[in-house]
Amino acid sequence: MKPIKTTAIYGLGALGMLFGSRLQQAYGPENVKFVMDSARFARHKDDIYTINDEPFAFALQDAAEVNAPSDLVIVAVKGPDLAAVVDQIAPSVGPDTIIISFMNGITSEDILASKYTRRHILDCIAIGMDAMRDDTQLHYTKCGKIQFGSRDNTQAEDVWAVERYFDTAGIPYEVRNDIRRAMWYKYLLNVGVNQACTVYETDYGHVTSPGPICDEMKDAMREVCRIAAVEGITLTEDDINAAIELEKTLKPDGYPSMRQDALAGRPTEVDLFAGTVIEMGKKYGIPTPVNQKYKDFLL
Repeated sequence: MKPIKTTAIYGLGALGMLFGSRLQQAYGPENVKFVMDSARFARHKDDIYTINDEPFAFALQDAAEVNAPSDLVIVAVKGPDLAAVVDQIAPSVGPDTIIISFMNGITSEDILASKYTRRHILDCIAIGMDAMRDDTQLHYTKCGKIQFGSRDNTQAEDVWAVERYFDTAGIPYEVRNDIRRAMWYKYLLNVGVNQACTVYETDYGHVTSPGPICDEMKDAMREVCRIAAVEGITLTEDDINAAIELEKTLKPDGYPSMRQDALAGRPTEVDLFAGTVIEMGKKYGIPTPVNQKYKDFLL
């Protein structure tokens, strides 16, 4: 496997800014591009971005001007934008392009695989960051890490290439041999914390403190545990407690991207979280009342 030299990043939200800025610093704006549709490019090409109050010049590119595939494509959009991006990334994808998704949820890789070869799509999650984006400004105290791996352990060369690429850029990462379980664990966390913060218009500190909100949030997570078991993934009460303890390490008055979207009037990822739980619950005959409550409130 040849080393990764060029990267196209689709999505300039908190995760795109956080990790993409490090890649661009390490490899240069000529090799790391932030690609977006023509209308969005026209709106943002002159924007001035800051990361922790320091200016950063992102290398933006109009998707219509992409004329060669990249070695790596990173998908970092929100759930409602994935359908459009599946087609939009096509000019950046060649026969050997590695694709990784920083998106929340457990379905983006399979959706991408409906159009692109599964052989070069690595399963991936981003976890442990408290990044908050406000328009063109990004603030964070913890950058978290990227967890990735091969679902069936047949993509060793691609995993190796991404490891070396992240090493040079100083991006914290962990290669997981149990990447599907890691993804379900992150999903459990998102279903609980992201939705509870948004429904109750509060922050990490409050939803992780003992009380009725935390108790209900745990029940939402338990619904994920019961569904995961049918899918062959074991998640336990210890995982629920570990997720809550992880969130306690974040800035107490911070809150997740889902609440940031709600405050900004943008569509949330409720269909990705509660919506998927409800759909899978119906499939397996598993009640999901807390997630139904969250979805009814957020839609």
